[in-house]
Amino acid sequence: MPKVSEMKDVKFDGKLHGYVPPKKLNISSKLKLHTKFDKDIDPITYEVIRHSLWHVNEEHGATIQRISGSPVAMYALDLNPSILTADGEFVYFGPYMQYMSGVTDTQVKWILEYRSDNPGIRDGDMFLANDPWVGAAHQQDVMLICPVFWKGELFCWVTNCLHQYDIGGITPSSFCGSAENAFEEGICMPPVKIIENNEIRRDIEEVYLRSSRKPDAVALDFRAQLAGNMTARDRVLALIKRYGPTVVKGVMQKILTNSEKAFLDKLKRLPDGVWRDRTYVECCRPGDRRTHQVMLTLRKKGNRLIFENEGTADQDGAMNATYSGWRGAIMVALNQLLCWDQYFAIGGALRHVEFDPTPGTFTCATFPASVSTAPVQAMEISLYPAYNVLSKMLFIDERMRGDIMCIGGTSQWPATIFRGIDQWGERYGYLLVDPIGGAIGAFSTGDGISNGGQSRTPICRLPNVEHNEQSFPLLILYRKEVIDSGGAGRWRGGLSAETCFIPHRTTSITHDTLSSGNAIPTSTGMMGGYPATVNVYKFKRDTDIKKRIADRDMISDISEVKGTSVELQLRQENFLQHPTDVYAVIWTAAGGFGDPIEREAERVAKDVIENCAVSREAARSIYGVVISENEVFDAEATKALRAERRNARKRKDGPVKILSGKLVAQITDNLAVRKENGSIHTCCAKCSADLGPVRENYKDFAVRADNEITESNPHVGDWKRFIDDRPVFRQFYCPGCGSLLENEIARADSEVLRDIEITSL
Repeated sequence: MPKVSEMKDVKFDGKLHGYVPPKKLNISSKLKLHTKFDKDIDPITYEVIRHSLWHVNEEHGATIQRISGSPVAMYALDLNPSILTADGEFVYFGPYMQYMSGVTDTQVKWILEYRSDNPGIRDGDMFLANDPWVGAAHQQDVMLICPVFWKGELFCWVTNCLHQYDIGGITPSSFCGSAENAFEEGICMPPVKIIENNEIRRDIEEVYLRSSRKPDAVALDFRAQLAGNMTARDRVLALIKRYGPTVVKGVMQKILTNSEKAFLDKLKRLPDGVWRDRTYVECCRPGDRRTHQVMLTLRKKGNRLIFENEGTADQDGAMNATYSGWRGAIMVALNQLLCWDQYFAIGGALRHVEFDPTPGTFTCATFPASVSTAPVQAMEISLYPAYNVLSKMLFIDERMRGDIMCIGGTSQWPATIFRGIDQWGERYGYLLVDPIGGAIGAFSTGDGISNGGQSRTPICRLPNVEHNEQSFPLLILYRKEVIDSGGAGRWRGGLSAETCFIPHRTTSITHDTLSSGNAIPTSTGMMGGYPATVNVYKFKRDTDIKKRIADRDMISDISEVKGTSVELQLRQENFLQHPTDVYAVIWTAAGGFGDPIEREAERVAKDVIENCAVSREAARSIYGVVISENEVFDAEATKALRAERRNARKRKDGPVKILSGKLVAQITDNLAVRKENGSIHTCCAKCSADLGPVRENYKDFAVRADNEITESNPHVGDWKRFIDDRPVFRQFYCPGCGSLLENEIARADSEVLRDIEITSL
């Protein structure tokens, strides 16, 4: 199958992977763009207007939240606004669900290409769209796109995207986990003009609402989006009236120029090279027991970054994402790690970034693949490996090392999809949003943040227990942080949590599970850091919970109730939970950074004794720290145990060459490059043990151990419950000093990954 770079004049035709804007947009002569701008703007005016534009986005998002009333908007913050130039470059996108805005510019450019002539783009218009092959995460993420005109010329765009409650498909809530194609999912609409001359076109709205089981809720969502766009449009026009169109446009252009310059300044400090990451998705449809490989490759060539997904498994089942979804996911990590100092202004950076996927893979699926579950599987698994490849690229520069971050959030979301009759006798269908609490990955300078949220949604927050109980017929029994859930390391990944509930004021709840990352950890660590917990479903039928509640004997763990344990599968559908059935969900946490036995022993002791973040057993088995049963830290025993571990890791089958040549660079926390007798070699950053020529894979020269996957995190259980392919936890040690160089989660039959390939120093 051809790669995108080999495809000429790609257009939306319902058959290809999605819309890739041409270098020059073909815009109708009927549409006049506002192009004049001031080049010399005084610094104070620039800052005032720049921040005003940012606040337009914030107010835009807050308006949607206030009017929608949907738990999707209020608690999950599953929305995002954007401002774009007349020709579709980002000025800003908002701090909500960022990968939504990551697909906005493709929508705007498609509208410019295919709607500027017929039906035309005019003042007072807005376009509704949710077609993932034009630019959407999945069909539930509905975009409303608004051109802003000034004196007959298109000045800019304000847009928003909101995950809507239900837009049809075979499953209430439109997360169609067993769908085999887009025809079994919710309505799929390329951009249509739904607002004309500032009035709602009833014919279009009725077509759009007809597929929904909750048309009133969706209609309110749409009006919330409409109010958001109207607010943002009014604010932009007020700025133009106050400062003049050429000044405001000049500020927009300067935002782009400044973000481009800042991005290029960073790239200049980095060598060219290739960085790779590999992970897996489990279960693409009910009954599937395969693992589906995900590959992400980052190439740096001069002032350009190129992302590829070659090597990713074919599209299959209901786990897929389109090109725009894959691109939008990667843009989140790109924004946070390389554009954080530009206040969410990523447009300038995108001038130097290429996305070159292989169509037909499940992260760049061709029509009519099923994609309604894309954000919780294919897009998540596209986003988080991007943190690894970008962070390893950035580490080489000392000034940027503090910016890197390990995988966090929910690298695979353990969806708990429920439906039925709620406490008011109304039909409902949605999913438990508690995993939005996520966790933040370890940094190169400190621990991650337990339940710190989703890095893709910087202002997200865990909904209050009372909000869950208000919105749905649930009684929450407990919600707690999970000990040992964060990945171990010199710096520990943030912990995740567990929520446990029963039905309340309803006779039953009908459930689907929709998950991956239950057998193989997907929040992997970095530079020797260990992975976080897998996702875990726990379910007990016919328990004594009602008696316990009557006796005021509340539980703190599902293991305390008596009942029949049921092993839920990863796409199990239509199973009932009755008021005596107890359901608990643990979501994946955040990866660790660096070798765990390099963590200060006193910190580990504090994690065990005071923070309840690490168990006594994990302290010994993973960190090499000895703590007695009565929680007393034994410094001498710890020192001896760690020395024994390091010695066991060293090469025993021959001498180890130690390099003494000039240090060229330190490329990871554990790897350096030295020039030795005219050739450049990789070596251990701690002891300079030779790890082979830089043109070869350093892992081939390390001491390798293939361990059971259960050794990667205390919560990783028996993989045979869910998959047939055996996963392993590979570790690569320095042959000289025994330092842990890197870990690798892999299928047993997978070749060793070459994660770093420096091509210029």
